[in-house]
Amino acid sequence: MFKFLKNVSREMRKVSWPKGQELTKYTITVLFTVAFVSVFFAVVDLGITQILELIPS
Repeated sequence: MFKFLKNVSREMRKVSWPKGQELTKYTITVLFTVAFVSVFFAVVDLGITQILELIPS
């Protein structure tokens, strides 16, 4: 267990962390993508619901 944590710590020091401006750009990109996908699936869901309501049961 301790060997694993030591290796994790060693690997984390090798990670290249994004700078402030990069982090802001990446965050905006992720938020825009999540919003776009959410709206897309909401519209698709609404469309499918409307189509299914047209089918008499």
